[in-house]
Amino acid sequence: MNQKAMMKQIQQMQAAMAAAQEELAVLEVTGQAGNGLVTATCTAAGEWRGLKIDPKLLDPDDPDMVQDLVLAALNDAKTQAEAAQQSRLGPLTSGINLPGF
Repeated sequence: MNQKAMMKQIQQMQAAMAAAQEELAVLEVTGQAGNGLVTATCTAAGEWRGLKIDPKLLDPDDPDMVQDLVLAALNDAKTQAEAAQQSRLGPLTSGINLPGF
């Protein structure tokens, strides 16, 4: 492949990566725990947007349960965000062995 064609391909890939990153910045995913009693929402880029806790969970005598459910919901949302990233960015970087890709 000649250098001009390779540079054009790199520019196209950079544009596609930028567009994918913009999409991930606004795509929201929601994780949940306790059958939806706790939900955590973040963008697919990892920015937290919301946390909802059903009031019936707020037992002052059992804060550990709420804390565990919040962590579970956060981890579920993070897993979904990572899956969205892989789904969108993976095809753009497959087969490339360059640092940072």
